[in-house]
Amino acid sequence: MLTYPRAFSHIGLSVPNLEEAVTFYTEVLGWYVIMEPSEVKNDDTPIGQMCRDVFGDGWERFRIAHLSTGDRIGVELFEFPENEQPENHFEYWKTGLFHFCIQDPDIEGLVEKIKQHGGKQRMPIREYYPGEKPFKMVYAEDPFGIIFEIYTHSYELTYSEGAY
Repeated sequence: MLTYPRAFSHIGLSVPNLEEAVTFYTEVLGWYVIMEPSEVKNDDTPIGQMCRDVFGDGWERFRIAHLSTGDRIGVELFEFPENEQPENHFEYWKTGLFHFCIQDPDIEGLVEKIKQHGGKQRMPIREYYPGEKPFKMVYAEDPFGIIFEIYTHSYELTYSEGAY
């Protein structure tokens, strides 16, 4: 079987308040709502059956909304009843997903907007190739503690030697 690069489809984020998360991601990052917040129940509908396959039988209901980035990557926002905030959202040494990355050429402006909407800047904005290439990056956090990175340029340009 031929191995070829698969496209990235979507990411699922668990948030404590679905409406607040939709507001943050649409107003701050400009993502589009493609499915308004709705409820999923543990029943015999196709979505209920799919979620039972994933979560098992020990759940009754949860809420979900679907967003899309400017480059058509999906973002599923989940709000589970009795959700729990982790003590530390940045346990980078533990195996598993610890951040996602977005791209914006106005990194300074976006960081300020994130802070104005209850998020955090986790580090100073840094340059990858000071004096050589204008590539900048920073780690940020949404108001719910989800960690993400911001690049000024594409992943390929940032890491491809001599591409700029």
